[in-house]
Amino acid sequence: MQKATQRASLWGPLKELWETVDGAVLRRQPESVHLLDLQLKKHKPHFLSLYTNPPKSAEQREKVRKASTEGIAIQGQQGSRLLPEQLLSEAFILSDLFDIGELAALELLLAGEQQQPHFPGLTRGLVAVLLYWDGKLCVANSLRTLIQSRHGKTFTLDLSGELVALTTRFTDELMTQGLTKRILTLVSEINETREFERLQKERGLGNEKHRKEVSDLIKECRQALADSLFSWTCQSPLSEDDTLALISHLETVTAQADGSLDSVNLALVMALLYCLDVSFIEQGTEDRDDLIQTLPLLTNKQYVDAVHSRLMEGQPWKLSGLQAVCRLAWALSLRVLSQLPQGCENLLNEFLKIALADQALLGDVFLFMKQGILGCESFCQEEFYIRRLHSLITDFLALMPMKVKQLRNRADEDARLVHMSLQMDSELPSSLRKDLDHLMTLIGEFYSKDSFGLELGLEFWCPTESLQHTSLQGSYLGMALQRPPHKQVVLSKFVRQMGDLLPSTLYISYLRMLKGLANGTQCAHYSFSLLKTNGATHSDSIQGVSGSPVSWEHFFHSLMLYHENLRRDFPNPDASQYRHPSLRGITQRELEGLTSFLQLLTTIITWSENARLALCEHPQWTPVVVMLGLLQCSVPPVLKAELLHCLAAFGKSPEIAASLWQSLEYTQILQTVRAPGQRQAAGIEVELNEIESSSEEYPLTRGFCHLISTLVESSLPINLGAGIRVPGFQPYLNFLRDSVFLPFPTRAYRHPAEKWEVADAVLEVFHKLLRDYEPQPSDFVQEMVELQGEQVAAHKPPGHSVMFHLLNDSPMLALCLSLLEEGVRQLDTYAPFPGKKHLESAVLRCLCLLDLALQKEVVFMDFLRESQASMLVSPLEQLLQGVSPQTRSADHIVNIARYLYHSSSNPEAAFQSAKILRRIANYPNIQTRLVGDFTHDQSVSEKLMAGFVECLDSEEAEEGTENGDDSDQQKKVARIRHETRIHMLNLLITSLELKTPNLALYLLGYEVKKPVSSTNLQDPGVLGCPRSCLHAILSLLQRGTEKRSGPVLTQQAPHMAELCYQVIYQLCACPDTSGPTMRYLRTSQDFLFSHLQHLPFILPSNQIAALSQMSWLMKTAAIELRVTSLNRQRSHTQHLVSLLLDDQPHAQHTADGESGMEEETRSVSGFLHFDTVSKVRRKLLSVLDAIDFSQDMPELLQLDFFERTQIEQVISNCEHVNEQGHTVCNVKLLHRVLVAEVNALQGMAAIGQRPLLMEEVNSILQQVVERNRVRRSLSAKRHALRSWRSLVETLLTACPADLIPADDRQLIIRDLLLDLHDKVLSEDAAGELMPIVAGAVFTLTAHLSQSVLSEQQQGAGLEASSGFASIANSALHLILRKLLDFILCTGGGYQRLRAHLYGSLLYYLQIAQKPEEPDTLQIAGKAMWERLTAPEDGFSKLQRENLAIIESYGKALMEVVCRDACDGHEISRMLALAVLDRILSIDRQNQWLVYLCNSGYLRSLVESLRQDDVALQSLLTPQPPLLKPLYIYESKMALLTRVAKTGQGAVELLRCGLVAQLIECQVFDMVPDIDAHRLMRDPSGFIPSPMDRYRQILLPTLRLFQVILTSTTINHQQGAAQVLQWLIVHADTIQSLLRCQELSMGALQELSLLTGIISKTALPGALETGGEVNSVALMEFQGHINRFQRLCLSLLGRLAGSERERLLKQAEIAAPGDSAERREEMEVAMQQVCANIMEYCQTLLLQNSAQAQFSICLFSPSGSEPADLTSTLPSMAYSRVPSLGLVLYLLKNTAADFFRFHQSHRQSLGKLQTLDQLPPDELKELCQGLVSGPGGVEKISSVQRSLLAKRRLVQLINNRAKLLSLCSYVIETCLFVLWRHLEYYLLHCSPTDPKDSLMPGASLYRSRLTDGEKIYSFGGLQASGGRGLGLSRVSQQDLDLLKSDMAAGFGEALQRKLLEVEGLYSQVRSRYTFIQALVRRIRGLLRQPKS
Repeated sequence: MQKATQRASLWGPLKELWETVDGAVLRRQPESVHLLDLQLKKHKPHFLSLYTNPPKSAEQREKVRKASTEGIAIQGQQGSRLLPEQLLSEAFILSDLFDIGELAALELLLAGEQQQPHFPGLTRGLVAVLLYWDGKLCVANSLRTLIQSRHGKTFTLDLSGELVALTTRFTDELMTQGLTKRILTLVSEINETREFERLQKERGLGNEKHRKEVSDLIKECRQALADSLFSWTCQSPLSEDDTLALISHLETVTAQADGSLDSVNLALVMALLYCLDVSFIEQGTEDRDDLIQTLPLLTNKQYVDAVHSRLMEGQPWKLSGLQAVCRLAWALSLRVLSQLPQGCENLLNEFLKIALADQALLGDVFLFMKQGILGCESFCQEEFYIRRLHSLITDFLALMPMKVKQLRNRADEDARLVHMSLQMDSELPSSLRKDLDHLMTLIGEFYSKDSFGLELGLEFWCPTESLQHTSLQGSYLGMALQRPPHKQVVLSKFVRQMGDLLPSTLYISYLRMLKGLANGTQCAHYSFSLLKTNGATHSDSIQGVSGSPVSWEHFFHSLMLYHENLRRDFPNPDASQYRHPSLRGITQRELEGLTSFLQLLTTIITWSENARLALCEHPQWTPVVVMLGLLQCSVPPVLKAELLHCLAAFGKSPEIAASLWQSLEYTQILQTVRAPGQRQAAGIEVELNEIESSSEEYPLTRGFCHLISTLVESSLPINLGAGIRVPGFQPYLNFLRDSVFLPFPTRAYRHPAEKWEVADAVLEVFHKLLRDYEPQPSDFVQEMVELQGEQVAAHKPPGHSVMFHLLNDSPMLALCLSLLEEGVRQLDTYAPFPGKKHLESAVLRCLCLLDLALQKEVVFMDFLRESQASMLVSPLEQLLQGVSPQTRSADHIVNIARYLYHSSSNPEAAFQSAKILRRIANYPNIQTRLVGDFTHDQSVSEKLMAGFVECLDSEEAEEGTENGDDSDQQKKVARIRHETRIHMLNLLITSLELKTPNLALYLLGYEVKKPVSSTNLQDPGVLGCPRSCLHAILSLLQRGTEKRSGPVLTQQAPHMAELCYQVIYQLCACPDTSGPTMRYLRTSQDFLFSHLQHLPFILPSNQIAALSQMSWLMKTAAIELRVTSLNRQRSHTQHLVSLLLDDQPHAQHTADGESGMEEETRSVSGFLHFDTVSKVRRKLLSVLDAIDFSQDMPELLQLDFFERTQIEQVISNCEHVNEQGHTVCNVKLLHRVLVAEVNALQGMAAIGQRPLLMEEVNSILQQVVERNRVRRSLSAKRHALRSWRSLVETLLTACPADLIPADDRQLIIRDLLLDLHDKVLSEDAAGELMPIVAGAVFTLTAHLSQSVLSEQQQGAGLEASSGFASIANSALHLILRKLLDFILCTGGGYQRLRAHLYGSLLYYLQIAQKPEEPDTLQIAGKAMWERLTAPEDGFSKLQRENLAIIESYGKALMEVVCRDACDGHEISRMLALAVLDRILSIDRQNQWLVYLCNSGYLRSLVESLRQDDVALQSLLTPQPPLLKPLYIYESKMALLTRVAKTGQGAVELLRCGLVAQLIECQVFDMVPDIDAHRLMRDPSGFIPSPMDRYRQILLPTLRLFQVILTSTTINHQQGAAQVLQWLIVHADTIQSLLRCQELSMGALQELSLLTGIISKTALPGALETGGEVNSVALMEFQGHINRFQRLCLSLLGRLAGSERERLLKQAEIAAPGDSAERREEMEVAMQQVCANIMEYCQTLLLQNSAQAQFSICLFSPSGSEPADLTSTLPSMAYSRVPSLGLVLYLLKNTAADFFRFHQSHRQSLGKLQTLDQLPPDELKELCQGLVSGPGGVEKISSVQRSLLAKRRLVQLINNRAKLLSLCSYVIETCLFVLWRHLEYYLLHCSPTDPKDSLMPGASLYRSRLTDGEKIYSFGGLQASGGRGLGLSRVSQQDLDLLKSDMAAGFGEALQRKLLEVEGLYSQVRSRYTFIQALVRRIRGLLRQPKS
């Protein structure tokens, strides 16, 4: 609320004053004394001139008049404000109406305008009227509370001494300034009727509610003022003047219509009685003497005289009874004082006191006390009224025994006179006084109401006398040992003596007195024994003396006589005179006596169970039988009603109830069996329909309902009436429903209130039946019973019947609903009417019935469906949507909801209403209808909204414990209000999860007719926006956020606060409502900041709720951070980020009264220590601290009787998932099951052990409650931790990176990681929380790694000293240690959890990985020595230290990681494999490798490849099941490849039979068909095509082979042989791949690897090492090798030729976006293939022979360039042998490429060195390749852009360096191959003549054989066409042509180029002058003359 308009001087400050007083005195808030002192000083004038308004003045009037033109300055606002005319005229009306100053009136109106949203439907003027009186009430309440807090003689509030001193001092000052007289004046002046007339005249009254509120405020003001005076006199005496003023005020008081005082006057009367009260003197309190000193009665003679003369001599008062009461009180006080030593000298003589008492008695003092004081409603609500009256009565009896004796004598005398006049039939004498009669009736009345459970009546019973009774021996023995006080003895004597020889006239009043004194458990005992002892003893009865008429003996004897007497004339039910009771019956006097005694009996047995059992089991009296007998006789209905009530009291004991049912059925009070031939019904039904209806009074029916209600509670008879009728309760239920309930609205009633009493009584029975009914499957099966030989249908349980009627459109349901409608209509009038209390109770029961039906209908209908019975029912929530016959519209649910509007007067109805709505809200289809019903009528809609808001706003609600005692009515109501709010919040939460429109959106103020997202939320009152539930929730949460203690709600109502936060979160999380909600919270409330700054919430008493509150709040904050980051609302994001992450203290903003001293001291200390800024804990970390990771688990059950396994089974059967999603055990259900189990036990032993069994049941239940709590607690912790994690992740991921500088970011992550680990590694951390922590650790490590790497990229460089980046090495090591500890502490389980940790470890190890550096081609120039002595860089240092830490964990860690890598969950396996891979890569000592090999894990991994084969084959189907096997396979191969990189590892792999395993895999032969799968593409592009999947399987294998071949050095030929074997086994596949038609990127990758392997394995020598192979196989192998060779050469033809350009172009067209990188990759792949093939050629040439003349020829002697390479058909190309011209062509192209690449390399290097100066366009272009999506580059920051550009340049440079090295290699090999071939052709080849063709290749054979080598090794080559036909016919002509072509091709230009290549490149590399030598040789060959 804005402070500005709150300043209305007549309301705002006064409200504040009351809140302060209330907080200090009643709520005892800390630090409140200081605030109270300030407020009292400020408001002292208000108290001194109580209720005096600021006066009017012409000047003010003028000022206000001009406000519309000139404006007016309003207190608390800056500047002046122009106000509309209308407002000013209203202000003048208000000013005249209340006679207040014009400015005050104006402020009041403005406050009214601002408070208007809180009062929907009222104008600002009407609100101002309420505020005016509310301000007055605040002052009165404050005054009363201050006075109550004083120290004094009657009561104490247990406040601090400081506070009491403050208030006492303040109120004393007020009193001396004449407070009493002011209060008395105001009480007389303020008159509700007069005020209403004035308001009516000025139209100052609104609707009924407003009238009621105004009237209540006025009444409360008067009451509070009178109470202030009363509280004062309770504590301290008034001065003489004040006492006399009070007396003179009372002289004029009049009574209300019924003779009672109103509550205000009652308070003043009580004030006077306390003024004259001296009873505290008798109580020996410690400060008694001080109090006596202050008592003017003792110290001031003049005071006594003045009061005495005023009471005695004054003129008669308007109420003589009141005067009599005061005189009596005065007489008694004087009497007490006269007995004091210090009181004698100044007191009046004895005679005067007697005279006073006489006068009092003449004024009918006791009659007035009963009528005037007890008759007042508020009398019973004030404990100190009751105590004062008690002391008045008991003092009279104790202090004036002579007077009492006199009264008794007078009564005896009168009784004789009455007796005589009755004998003589004359008039009664007129002088009869009934003082004793009145006194007894007063005592009876007074003690029968005991609303505070004080049992004051105990003072009338003296325990000593009851000791002779054995029944009471035990209980009161202790009390009897000490002598009771004199007063008690006197009083008990009075009770006994009055009963002796009691005259008949006093008989009834004496019984009434006893009834009052029997009220309470102990009192009932005493009165029971009194009546017992009064009976004639055995000896008396022998002598013929009858006992006292007031005894059980006498009473039951008379009852039996009546019964005997009346039973004789018991008429035949068919006889007509049954209607007219017989004349000899019971006289009126006897009737009164009987009813009095029955009431006394009822009271005693209600309170005392012993009495109940003793009387019931008495063999002679048999009261139950006699009473039931009397019920059958014709006695008046009133007496029958009393008998029924009495039976009901007996029925309270279950033992009696069971037999009572049988007796009731037997006597047929309600006729359940018709005799054959009987014409009409008999029994109570007739009485109801004929006697009660005609007399229009229904006591008997009510009594009967009460009896059934009591009996139903004790026991429900299942087989009642068995044998005579169908057993069960059904006839009773039918009677109650059809004869009592359904006709009740149409009957006539003499007292209108009785209508509702009947309804309430019968509904109570229905409610109990339904409440105790649990649907069972057996209820739905039609069971039969045998009755007199035939089968008839059995009755269902009564609850089933009630349920059935409620689930059908039955008259019963219709009546319940119309009753609800009637109820809400009556409540809407706000007027009192007869029977209001019972109507409210009946309505409440109807609501309870509906709620119970809704609660049980699901189970009910499930059973019904399963049973397939033919019963029809409809769900209640659908029936409630029916049309109401009264209003002709479907408004049942609206009527139910309207009870919320009356929550202030009817909290319980509102509670039930909220419960019903919440149950209905679970049905989505009904929600939409409800929104329509609720919004259909504007006025109803406003009322409903106001009702919901009012319930949420309710001030009195208080969160109590679950099962708080309901003894204190106020606490009970507060708890009900709180529960109502909880239900409403749950209703909102449930509804928000359903589709729109739903109830929650309507109640929270969102659009229901338009799209929800178009809502524009406003503060209440702005743009006519009503106050909605959202405003109510926010104002609840915001209360206290500005103070240091934080939101009040989180402390006072933790569960409520948790739900409120949940609603807010749901609104923010739901896409529709998120926008409007977050805008509103951000702009008008700054909600999140104000709440987050108070985190963490610590609630020791309710840790679960505190965690949940924080969870919802953090989740909301995460959304807010994400949204503000996306919308670029930097300041908002920054605000929250710094709040959560800063470790510098924030200046907390303090509330008004809180700053002051501390601020100054803080600034001083700040000045002194300006450099040491104390760090505070980061908010995020302190929230983490608040989550306690340990969880105390309940220990196992220790059971003696039950079997543990069975109990556990039962417990798990009783478990269900509750609303919050926790699995909990239903304790009530479990209790029922266990108790049923105990009850089922038979036999004596079981009965004996029952208490022990029940005790064990109890311990089981406690254990289960504890288990539930643990589950809830764990769940709350999980929830909180998840929310915390999401907040952390959002902070690090979604917020702009530059909000948190890199160095801070690393420190924050370090703190978070270390704290998280510390918590999770502590001994008692709960395992359930570990997975979430692991997830958080993973994210944090990822961010740490990313942050460190990006910092290095930005060129922060590595300072070798402090360690790595901003975070010190020591911190990194600590993190690594904790991470490894965490991995180890998870042990065998938690494999999925370890996946996160392995991920974290990988990210961590990544930090020490050196980034890619540009290859400048210069490095090789450095001397080896320089490289060895260079200082260690940061990366390798960190890596070395990391490794040392990892190795310090030894075998334990290795074991865990290796085990996870070999089996378990897929993701964990992949990550464990990756971790192994990473560690092996840095492990220089190979410790891990040795462990892998020795422990057998490596072999296990290798052998698992066979199992993977099947899974991998399934992956190649068009629609693969899952890609998991593929990923695991890739991870495995990556690890094996890593192992193979060391010679030791490779050998180990071969030893494990790796190649053999791969040879057996069939997946390699399943090459998918490319064309077929084109159609099967996954549209998302996530699932690769079958061909791609195949490549993902093949390529890792090929890479692995390549690595093995490289690692196993030359002498390990076995590796090559094994790989060759693999090639041959899968030869068909390999050949098809080599023949590949379409060279895509993937195909090129395959080829580059395949050719690489073939070049190292498919060699002639390879076969020899293969061991003993038979010749046939050898021939076959040879054939395969030759084919590989041929295919490779033909491939060279394709790639060296022009096809290459075509392929690159094709790639560009296919994917224009990522073309640059794609092109680079393809270029590399092609160069690689060429290099591999050329290497192959070179190896083949070298392996054949060292000399050229024995060389085999691979290329034909044709030097022409292959221009037609592409045009020839592929088939042709394969069959022909490639020519030497191809090699030359390749050489030329490669040389040209080399220079192109070299140029590009240099440029990129230049760019990299001058990155800062590059123009933005170039940067953009460089980034383009690395950023996906259009416009992606635009969104990146400039820093990011230059980082990406740098990365792209390094990539380019390294790509070019790779190409350059390949080119240089290809050039070298080409030159070598050319040279060998030319040397052979031009020097050693003898050309053949065409004639010799018959013997092809003879010359070749010749030259071979001379070599003396084994024939077979090359025979194959010639035979299979290595040179075959093509080469065998080399003619001289060919050779000449070759020479000339070559000479032309290998010209000067090319030679120069080649030498330049060597100059540029080979210098830096190894083989310097190699090219030079070869060029020289070739030149020489080509130049030599023809031979």
